[in-house]
Amino acid sequence: MELRALPWLLWLLCQGGGDADSRAPFTPTWPRSREREAAAFRESLNRHRYLNSLFPSENSTAFYGINQFSYLFPEEFKAIYLRSKPSKFPRYSAEVHMSIPNVSLPLKFDWRDKHVVTQVRNQQMCGGCWAFSVVGAVESAYAIKGKPLEDLSVQQVIDCSYNNYGCNGGSTLNALNWLNKMQVKLVKDSEYPFKAQNGLCHYFLGSHSGFSIKGYSAYDFSNQEDEMAKALLTFGPLVVIVDAVSWQDYLGGIIQHHCSSGEANHAVLITGFDKTGSTPYWIVRNSWGSSWGVDGYAHVKMGSNVCGIADSVSSIFV
Repeated sequence: MELRALPWLLWLLCQGGGDADSRAPFTPTWPRSREREAAAFRESLNRHRYLNSLFPSENSTAFYGINQFSYLFPEEFKAIYLRSKPSKFPRYSAEVHMSIPNVSLPLKFDWRDKHVVTQVRNQQMCGGCWAFSVVGAVESAYAIKGKPLEDLSVQQVIDCSYNNYGCNGGSTLNALNWLNKMQVKLVKDSEYPFKAQNGLCHYFLGSHSGFSIKGYSAYDFSNQEDEMAKALLTFGPLVVIVDAVSWQDYLGGIIQHHCSSGEANHAVLITGFDKTGSTPYWIVRNSWGSSWGVDGYAHVKMGSNVCGIADSVSSIFV
């Protein structure tokens, strides 16, 4: 773990004042200084030691250490990165609600193996996780249907989803309802690139090519994670909301003990699961860059609703 931590320590030393992007919509109310970041870093080291000491006999459990968020206090991390908000749209009330067929579950499945999942992206200091997860699901849904796998525009969703708050946070269900109700055509990322800040909505002519959805379903799979796995196999990667407070320090292993806040605050995309080992887990794509976690992914224990991963789940249909 020490060797793995070294590059991030060097990054922190080279960054000095940290990644304070002046374009970001989030403006911290606390002073940014080397002294504050050094204090946050020391607190991170203590937190890592504590988290790693809780379950020493479990080889598969998650392990924690230095990464790109180690210079932030937990309240700063949450205020910047955990910006997914609850929705006024209740689960089960989506305009299209597909029944889940009773398919047999393999021991292991990952949509990445089918080459229908785009590369991990980095939301930077934009609280747009809700948009990244929804766009990722649309990308995969089209690729599963046989269309070319394309990076679609997250910035379009951030700028144009009128019932959300862009980089200041949002709801996946609000975004899905907007896509479905307005029959929005998502354009390619190359046509509307990500800028990590809120902007004016760029409209396209109706004749402009794009990717729209035919509907979505919203589920509560608490105590029904096998049904959730069947939905994943049948419909494609799943949009989920999790409690990701402890993910600030995650380096690898299976998250199964350390979800702390008890509230949903971060949107991610489940691409698969693995039941071959002693601890089955979901394979979860994040939007914090490929250097976070396991090549940009987290592994979260299946079957116990860890981090609230089964509470708010959405499938997309194209």
